Amino acid sequence: MNIQKKRWAISLLVCSLCAVFIGSFYPLKSIMASEKMEPISDFEAVVSSDDENGYSAYLERHTRAARPDRVIRIEGESYANATGGEFEIADHPYELDGTAVLTPEEGMISWSVPIEEAGLYNVRVHYYPIEGKSSAIERQLEINGEIPFKGAEILLFDRIWGNKMDEIQQDDRNNDLRPRQVEKPSWQHGTLTDREGYYDEPFSFYFESGEQEISLTALREPMAIDYIELYQQSGQKTYEQVSSEYASAGLTPVKEQYMLIQAEDAAYKSSPTLAPISDRSSPTVIPYDVSKIRINSIGGTNWKLPGQWIEWEIEVPEDGLYQIALKEKQDQLRGIYATRSLMIDGEYPFQEMKRIRFKFHRDWQMNVLGGDEPYLFHLTKGKHHIRMTVSLGEIAPLLRTIESSVLELNEMYRKILMITSNTPDPYRDYQLQKRIPDMIEVFEQQAETIQNVADYLEKVTGEKSDKVAILYAMVYQLKEMVQRPETVAQRLDSFKINVGGLGTWILTVREQPLSLDYMVVSSPDTKLPRAEATFFEEIKHEIGAYIASYTEDYDSIGNIAEGNRSLDVWVTTGRDQAQVLKALIDDTFTPETDISVNLRLVPSNILLPATLADEGPDIAMQIGEDLPVNYAMRGAAADLTQFEDYEDVAARFRESGLTPYMYDEGVYALPEQQTFPMLFYRKDILKELELEPPKTWKDIYNMISVLQKHNMEFYLPLESSNASLVPNATFSMLLYQNGGEFYQDNGMRSTLDSDISMDAFKKWTQFYTSYKFPLQADFPNRFRTGEMPIGIADYTTYNMLTVMAPEIKGLWDFTIVPGSELADGSVNHEVASHTTGVMMLNNADDKESAWEFMKWWTNKDVQISYGREMEGLMGEAARYPTANTEALEELPWPVKDYNNLESQWKWVQGIPQVPGGYFTGRHLDNAFRKVVNANQNPREAFSDYILYINDEIEIKRKEFNLPYE
Repeated sequence: MNIQKKRWAISLLVCSLCAVFIGSFYPLKSIMASEKMEPISDFEAVVSSDDENGYSAYLERHTRAARPDRVIRIEGESYANATGGEFEIADHPYELDGTAVLTPEEGMISWSVPIEEAGLYNVRVHYYPIEGKSSAIERQLEINGEIPFKGAEILLFDRIWGNKMDEIQQDDRNNDLRPRQVEKPSWQHGTLTDREGYYDEPFSFYFESGEQEISLTALREPMAIDYIELYQQSGQKTYEQVSSEYASAGLTPVKEQYMLIQAEDAAYKSSPTLAPISDRSSPTVIPYDVSKIRINSIGGTNWKLPGQWIEWEIEVPEDGLYQIALKEKQDQLRGIYATRSLMIDGEYPFQEMKRIRFKFHRDWQMNVLGGDEPYLFHLTKGKHHIRMTVSLGEIAPLLRTIESSVLELNEMYRKILMITSNTPDPYRDYQLQKRIPDMIEVFEQQAETIQNVADYLEKVTGEKSDKVAILYAMVYQLKEMVQRPETVAQRLDSFKINVGGLGTWILTVREQPLSLDYMVVSSPDTKLPRAEATFFEEIKHEIGAYIASYTEDYDSIGNIAEGNRSLDVWVTTGRDQAQVLKALIDDTFTPETDISVNLRLVPSNILLPATLADEGPDIAMQIGEDLPVNYAMRGAAADLTQFEDYEDVAARFRESGLTPYMYDEGVYALPEQQTFPMLFYRKDILKELELEPPKTWKDIYNMISVLQKHNMEFYLPLESSNASLVPNATFSMLLYQNGGEFYQDNGMRSTLDSDISMDAFKKWTQFYTSYKFPLQADFPNRFRTGEMPIGIADYTTYNMLTVMAPEIKGLWDFTIVPGSELADGSVNHEVASHTTGVMMLNNADDKESAWEFMKWWTNKDVQISYGREMEGLMGEAARYPTANTEALEELPWPVKDYNNLESQWKWVQGIPQVPGGYFTGRHLDNAFRKVVNANQNPREAFSDYILYINDEIEIKRKEFNLPYE
């Protein structure tokens, strides 16, 4: 419901009696959101061809191959070879009636397959998801030692999830709590399909006749394999054919049958992100409360990625033909539609159920599948499973096309960049059409391709929208550059923006969110519930919500358990994080310790005034690493070394994680998160430039000349330090790698006036003065386009690139940072880390209880549970960078990537916090600006600011009666 409608509702309150009258005649006719639509005959004509390693090209090469109608079964335990891991043959594992092979999360296993008839086969695996790190299982498939096509290098096998408890729990404020998701594993068939959803039919693999070899390489998570089958996917009948079969079999619609299944009561899901949600957008949702949180729907923006599915169980009272209606809302994709496929008991009822469209509408809609002439589904008496899966449908070829266009246009952008640089001379004609002979041809071809996609999209949706605007903008610019090639250099910035917009378009259109309130399985003549609210209901809803905004406390996270002892804990993150934390507290901490926790969401700046007023909490969570020592100086933080088992707890972390919380022989917080830099690089571009990822800074200097020759850049982190007061990551790296320190004499003075520090500062500034590195750069985006094919960045950049740059998936990697070569020939790869912590306040009444909470929160199992819950709730972009060493290993990182992280973590150093130390990061940044912007001598500029740093340290030590000489 939009804002204008809300204002209408309130301003016309006097008409409410009329609205009641109107509402009594409100139409109950279903609104057709997934009408029967014929595919456009020239649909595939808009699709550009895949690259030569893609699946489309692979099928094209085998277009004349036979599709043998036979099933070839390979028993899992009959493998020919297994290397790189602990493989085990087990009898009757996980209630299986037979034998299976248990495969770990690393290593390769191979089977010999006798093929009597060469041809294309589909492949499926009967597998069981062994308990692991709670992420989808990933395997790479090879045939005779080769990956057949791009797409087979990462194949997904789903885990199965469900609500931990059958009933929705409530807190003491009568708000529903989001059900926790737990694994509900079982043996299942995993058909090898495209993980991106670009192909909705199973992959077909070509096998020669004779003895062939199939290999599966583990990339992530363990699984048990019962058998592998090569088979042929049967063709799907249309509804018209199925309807004729109904008539021939004498099947008739049932009478007076009505089953309403609440969507939030789904039995199984493919991902923990698909937990039930609360929707308060309409008073017609079931259940509903104007002010309290009610778990009443499922899906939304969590149910949007291709391949995600939700499954419901229904009990059918009698045999016959039923209609299926959905109360749904698709209010995210204007100018396009969301697509779902529907299976009953593991099979598509008919072809039309592979691609069900849900058009944009702001309000809830009652959608009968089939529209005015509903589809009828044959259901027998007893239990059935209805599964709905996110599908890209007809949008998939369009996405493949635009993704191919983005890669080609980015490649052309880099070719132009090599000639013009990223700041071309506006008065120079670079003769680009002569120096890049295929430039005009590529622009013409891509303009036509993108135009076809935009026209097709506009045709099938029947409207122009923001979803086609970026496509038309790109087409217009390409045509302009074809007509006036001499202006290409001047248009380079806008060209890059438009190509980046195409990448964002892929992300936006690929996501297909849909919310469901309930499902109705009924007789075709049944009167369905009304989905939209009446005018009067809307007024009542808006007024009630307005009043509740003054009466409800939305900051407190309610309790469902009370113990004999109680703690006040403050967190500064979002409600989702607090809800997950509260659920963990109520599930394990309170039952185990009999200590209740009053959890409260607060702004980050409220802790100091609350502590001064003696109104602060017992524990503050997710705080910056500068706070604990500052509070400790003032006697406001509790020293954790006073507890007997402190050393055991401290062993959970690397010393670098505890360093910022050490002060005057005490430790005043425990680390929660710890992040550090890694080296990210584009494999494809470095290969093109004949470069290798650098091992040392000397390699970087050698690489810079090659990159700059091609008008590309190396990225070094240069976030402003004034806000966070954290010393720059690049300077810290150079300092630590050469044996330098930030402070000496137990923090009484800065060590930055040493020769090592001066040399590190000079090298750092020279990157920007001599080598002209940019002072500002959006590394993820420039990395995506290839302008910065290599750079050093916080390792959480991995999460961003994984989610936000799908077009370069598989084209990049990350590893440990380059090191400094020492006199003995060894290489030092040390970097500085950044942490957040959990702190006990000194005014806590029950310090023993507070310590119990801190121990519980930072232990391995709780950190793993929290990390998995957050990733389950928000996706891979929210992967938790825990400081617990054992917990990080158990989070769902691919094995290879975790090994890279672990290799770098061994080199991580923490930066100490000292009285007055906040001046270090600030004046380090000031000195850097003096050198780079004002062209001052590095040693002189740095020396001046080191005096300020030492003066501030001395002032603070005097203030707190600490020795300063």
